[in-house]
Amino acid sequence: MASYPAFPVPADEDQRLRDLERYGLFEADSDEHFDRILDLTAAIFRTPIVALSLVEADRQWFLARRGLDVRETPREMALCAHAIVHDDVMVVPDARADERFRSNPLVFADPHIRFYAGAPLQTPEGHNLGTLCVIDREPRDLSAEQRAVLHRLAQLAMRELELRRLAHLCPVTGLPTRHTFLTIGEREFGRARRDHHPLSLLLFDVDNLRLINNRWGHAAGDRVLADLVQLARTFLQEQDFAARVGDGEFALLLVGIDADQAMALAEALRTAVTHLPGVHTHSDFRLHISGGLTTLAAQDHAFPDLILRAEKALELAKGNGRDQVASLYAGP
Repeated sequence: MASYPAFPVPADEDQRLRDLERYGLFEADSDEHFDRILDLTAAIFRTPIVALSLVEADRQWFLARRGLDVRETPREMALCAHAIVHDDVMVVPDARADERFRSNPLVFADPHIRFYAGAPLQTPEGHNLGTLCVIDREPRDLSAEQRAVLHRLAQLAMRELELRRLAHLCPVTGLPTRHTFLTIGEREFGRARRDHHPLSLLLFDVDNLRLINNRWGHAAGDRVLADLVQLARTFLQEQDFAARVGDGEFALLLVGIDADQAMALAEALRTAVTHLPGVHTHSDFRLHISGGLTTLAAQDHAFPDLILRAEKALELAKGNGRDQVASLYAGP
């Protein structure tokens, strides 16, 4: 057990970790944009060590770094693990004089941290993924103006992270695609197993997307899909996850709600779709969807078990005449 005080856990820890997963940053390589931010930060603050750190459940790792040989450290050693509980810049003028850090191996041994300042990498939703930090081997402090500059540099780094995330989204709907859906689904599957909370999966298909594209063109079809996604988002909680998994097929991963709640949500969405504004330009047209719903069961071994059942349920809904939600659940 560590001989130094435990790191504080942010109040939003569960969703913070979800956000970190959904940015797709694990083991990502640095690039020239992050390197330029670090070079600029080092030039401004004249510190031998600068880093972009990301704080996971049990470790911090460096998306980019200068002056450090290691790629990661245990979370309990990370000064950044303390910085992410703040929305402003955390400054430690002398870690040897700070009871939180003076017995930390990173302080009394290599790299011999004395001064630390970390500005949070905060998502648009307000969750701190990590920090942009500057470190020195000599005690020092930052003025209010310097703290503001470090905060602005962290915002610039966060903007690059956001641009990287956006580059992997569907350009029509703004949703992640199937590959990301499978990755996040596995993580939520594991989390639901660990925490013993429900997990539901709704797959739904736009029944008449081909008609829209053929009659009014693909631009009209794209507008319908964008409107549909905007509507679907209003039914989701922050921890839920939506993805476009096919041409007109979407997936909603519903975290923490049981089968009855998930079915009520699915039916409410199906009904709301028929009243979408902007779809009624043509009086003979009504948009409708078919859905397949399932819920995590004790005998499920992996996330694809849920996908397979939801796909079968979706086929059942289509085979029964469409414009409906069918459900399939694992047996006892």
